[in-house]
Amino acid sequence: MSGDHYFSGAPSSDARHSTIRARIWGRDLEFRTASGVFSGERLDKATDVLLRHSDPPTGGLTHVDVGCGWGPIACALALADPRATVWAVDTNERALELTRANARELGVQVHTCTPDEVPPDLFVDRVWSNPPIRIGKTALHELLLFWLDRLADGGRARLVVGKHFGSDSLQRWLTERGHPTRRAASAQGFRVLEVTRG
Repeated sequence: MSGDHYFSGAPSSDARHSTIRARIWGRDLEFRTASGVFSGERLDKATDVLLRHSDPPTGGLTHVDVGCGWGPIACALALADPRATVWAVDTNERALELTRANARELGVQVHTCTPDEVPPDLFVDRVWSNPPIRIGKTALHELLLFWLDRLADGGRARLVVGKHFGSDSLQRWLTERGHPTRRAASAQGFRVLEVTRG
C-alpha cells in the first residue's frame, strides 16, 4: 500500500487516471483526475459547497487557488471570467500536471506552480481555497497567513473548512490576527469563510 498523501510532492504510486464530470456555475464540465491527488475520484463535498455558495468572478481580477488539486476551482474561475488571471498552487506535481491538462482541454489559461515557485512579486485580488487541514495547525496557519499577506488592497479570501475541522476557531484566530473573517455560508457541515485584507 502506498504511503502517498495528497500533499506529497511527487506521489510514488502509479497514476490511475479517470474522468469525472461536475456542474460548476451553470456549466457541465469534464475533468481528468488520477490517484495520488486530493479527491481524485470526484469533486469533493467541501469544494462543491465553496463553489455553490460563491458567485462566479467578474472584473478581470487576479485569483489564486491554493491547494488546487486537479484544478476544479482554478479552471472554473478562468472559464467564468476569461479576462481574469488565475494561478493554481499545489505541492503535488501530479495535481499540477492534471490542472494544466484540464485547463488545456477547457481552453483556458491557468498559471500553475509549487509554493516554492510562487513569484515574489505576485499579489492577488482573490484567494480561493479548500485548505489542506491535515498538514497540521501550525503549517496551515503559516500557509494562510502567507497568502493573506499577498492580498492586494481591497482583496478577499474565500475558504471552506469543515465545522468538525475547527472552522469556527479558525475564524476567530484569523480575526484576532488582524484579518476580519465572517461566515459567508454554512452547508453540509462546512463553513464558507470570507476573509478581508487586514
